[in-house]
Amino acid sequence: MTNTLHCFGESGNAYKAALTLTLAGVPWQARHVDFFAGAARGPEFRKLNPMGEVPVLDADGLVLTQSGVIQDWVMDETGRLCGDGAKATRREILRWTIFDNQKVSGQAGPLRFLMNFIPEDKRPAEVIGFLNGRLKAALAVLEGELATRDWLVGDSLTCADLSCCGYLFYPEPFTFERADYPAIDAWLDRIAATPGWQHPYDLMTRAFPAA
Repeated sequence: MTNTLHCFGESGNAYKAALTLTLAGVPWQARHVDFFAGAARGPEFRKLNPMGEVPVLDADGLVLTQSGVIQDWVMDETGRLCGDGAKATRREILRWTIFDNQKVSGQAGPLRFLMNFIPEDKRPAEVIGFLNGRLKAALAVLEGELATRDWLVGDSLTCADLSCCGYLFYPEPFTFERADYPAIDAWLDRIAATPGWQHPYDLMTRAFPAA
């Protein structure tokens, strides 16, 4: 089976999929999408994913889009990163995945984009301030939960953790400082200590060189 992940290094959503595939032991290869040149919005890519987004996983002809869907497929295919596999556990993983998509990545992604990847004179201060406030509220929830346990669901690393951490390993400034969140900081260290873990820019091709 050939698994091709359409992705680019700056995408935290693609990182969730790439890291999940890697830690579950699923062989895959990256196909770089030149997002900043508009490739994801072009007609060829939209034939693959009409939503015009990465990640897209082509699993030997089965095309999957959205990081949470790809993570769900990995759990089904491998039985890994899904805790004890019980229905209640899978629902908890889904709960945290939806929370991440709406509250963590849903704020961190556009906030990081606006603060780093558009010209400085075009960065909307009011929008940045609004997203910052929303992100801080979501991180406070995450911090509170992780202050009571090592992992978000059960006693081991699951896709719930890999979803919620997606943007938090990136070095670009987007108002998130690990030192402000000791429980999150320790949790990120636990994830990074997992055999096979890699930084997003090591897993996927980076469009912009390091500053």
